[in-house]
Amino acid sequence: MALLPTVKQLLAMEPEGQDVTVRGWVRTKRETKQSVFIEINDGSCLSNIQAVVDALLVKEEAVKNTLLRVSTGASVEVHGALVPSPAKGQKAEVSVRTIELIGEAPADRYPLQKKAHSLEFLRELAHLRVRTNTFGAVARVRNAMAFAIHRFFQERGFYYVHTPIITTSDAEGAGAMFQVTTLDLEALAKSGGPVEYDKDFFGKKAYLTVSGQLNVETYCQALSRVYTFGPTFRAENSNTTRHLAEFWMIEPEVAFAGLADNIALATEFIQFLVSTALTDCAEDIAFFDQRIQPGLRESLEKVAQTPFTHMTYTDAIRELETSHAEFEFKPYWGCDLQSEHEKFITEKVVRGPVVVTDYPKEIKAFYMKQNSDGKTVAAMDVLVPRFGEIIGGSEREWRLELLEKRIEELGLAKEAYGWYLDLRRFGSTPHSGFGLGFERLLMFVTGMSNIRDVIPYPRAARQAEF
Repeated sequence: MALLPTVKQLLAMEPEGQDVTVRGWVRTKRETKQSVFIEINDGSCLSNIQAVVDALLVKEEAVKNTLLRVSTGASVEVHGALVPSPAKGQKAEVSVRTIELIGEAPADRYPLQKKAHSLEFLRELAHLRVRTNTFGAVARVRNAMAFAIHRFFQERGFYYVHTPIITTSDAEGAGAMFQVTTLDLEALAKSGGPVEYDKDFFGKKAYLTVSGQLNVETYCQALSRVYTFGPTFRAENSNTTRHLAEFWMIEPEVAFAGLADNIALATEFIQFLVSTALTDCAEDIAFFDQRIQPGLRESLEKVAQTPFTHMTYTDAIRELETSHAEFEFKPYWGCDLQSEHEKFITEKVVRGPVVVTDYPKEIKAFYMKQNSDGKTVAAMDVLVPRFGEIIGGSEREWRLELLEKRIEELGLAKEAYGWYLDLRRFGSTPHSGFGLGFERLLMFVTGMSNIRDVIPYPRAARQAEF
């Protein structure tokens, strides 16, 4: 059976009285003495299609009874003719011949009536909120960005690698990991005895991964250009607008690539994604520009079209220190740049997107290539106006002796990285990569201010409903 045209497809057609069938959910129902007007949306686009039930049809007993039960949120099927619409702002509407109520949504119980709902309220209805304009638009942009990510890498000769979700090593060395176990924790607590991990499923401590980077590096050293795009987990008890316990990461890795190559790839990637959002999601971006973040389209166009400035971390700190601006966190050489610092650099200093490189090694991960000054590493952060850091990456330390020394300096368990060190023992090459948090990209592209509103079912501290 062929699928019916979507509302988006119907609205793109020339209305010539052709027979059409529309299935979707009722957004509004409006009655006049002459007709009943029903706005129907099927999620394919932001716009609704109007179905008009004329006075003669309304008088039919069966239709009248059906219309009494049609309300906001109900699912319906209407059949009729696609005709030009006399109403302003819409090219076509459906002149209804038959209407069927598929699923009721009683007004006294359906929580999404036609009124403004706060984002906080809608977070409590994650299973229904996608039916609103805002979250329908977020879902469509999320879909478009996911497809664009794969398209970008596939068109450039990258191979997609599925890295493991369960791991025994901490890629970031941060320790904020969710443990995975099949041991009976209640029985262990009652026994008071030591935990015998040799009896656990994997025979040792295991965790949900914080990054696919270390694993994807192994494939980089065989396939040259690879990327992973999947869920990652951080057990950080952070109740902020930019943190989740479960989120998605895009992590490409390129063999024989230095920091300059990495910067070029990252900036091209961001501009490709932003350009795609502007062209392929124009209607939804216009909605976000009007309702969520005024000036959004203009800011996205600037990032898509403006060359990225490059400055070192040292230069960035100098700009912050000499600006005499008031910051909540005082900048100094050796500090980790805060969001307020990053926004100041992009919006006040550079007035555009910027790549900051060569950070102090003490504030970066163990795997980053050490620079010859002994103080900094070949790291980079891509910063964009209105948001701050959107990509973080580096050239990797590919020299065995220096990598081993860094692992020891940080007190990491060397044996846990034996396989990773093998990459430096056998045919080691310079290589580079970066990480882009998918939800942070979506916040930037949509203008949504809370990361929990750009993922279908947010996971955070004490939040694992649905």
